[in-house]
Amino acid sequence: MPRRLVLLRHAKSSWSGDVPDHQRPLGGRGRREAPLAGRWLAEHVGDIDLVVCSSAERTRQTWARVGAELPTSPEFRLDDRLYEASVPDLMRVARELPETARTVLFIGHNPGLEDLVAELTLGCCTMLTSSIAVLSVLGHWADIAESQATLDALETPRG
Repeated sequence: MPRRLVLLRHAKSSWSGDVPDHQRPLGGRGRREAPLAGRWLAEHVGDIDLVVCSSAERTRQTWARVGAELPTSPEFRLDDRLYEASVPDLMRVARELPETARTVLFIGHNPGLEDLVAELTLGCCTMLTSSIAVLSVLGHWADIAESQATLDALETPRG
């Protein structure tokens, strides 16, 4: 059975005020749309074994709203490497995932998430805020490499 790597770009953040990028919270639209992403994940992905989330405020707030919509509470990890992550950064995190985790959700940022889809599937996609990409990955997490996944779904829940 293939592993699934689910990528979620954080919900729409607020640009008001003089807040450093890492501390930007969700905006009104993001607070409304993050639960929609959670409902989509519950319906189309099902149980998630592990969530790895960027340490940015907007990703943590996205997870709080997404996680509230899931039928189970997966293991959760904050990982600073997902903030401003490049493909090599994201691949390092993926290669360290526990083999027992069959379905893993990364909550992060662009352009890293779009670039990771391109690296793993040799295709491209556009990930707007709250977009979800579901990838099937063959083999072990430790061996994940270019062109080792297929894009099974790409969705941007909007309300």
